Amino acid sequence: MSKQELIKTFDAPDRGFPPIAVGDSVRVHVRVVEGNKERIQVFQGLVIRHHGGGQNELFTVRRIASHGIGVERTFLYRSPRIEKIEVLRHAKVRRAQLYYMRNLSGKAARLKERRVFGQAAAESADKAEE
Repeated sequence: MSKQELIKTFDAPDRGFPPIAVGDSVRVHVRVVEGNKERIQVFQGLVIRHHGGGQNELFTVRRIASHGIGVERTFLYRSPRIEKIEVLRHAKVRRAQLYYMRNLSGKAARLKERRVFGQAAAESADKAEE
């Protein structure tokens, strides 16, 4: 196998995931394997961290579980275990990592919504209608 053929095998195909930014509220559909059974688990929350690029691109999603317990989960953006990523809303943020959200709760933990105009807004409206 030549070097170029080897490089091509490691390139992850474009899976059609939407671009994710810090401050976005997302719903990540993850394939979970338990024994010989496989199911899809949905993890919904706020992207508080986006790290790396290329094959090693990671993002961390934080959500509040029952009884006010915060749960964070880090996903590999190009993982074959990720079935689908839905971006629910965009927020206006001025930080690269939103670690301060860990200390906030209730109304203090709200972020101002960032409106998307132009072609991206038309595409998201089309998806919402489907």
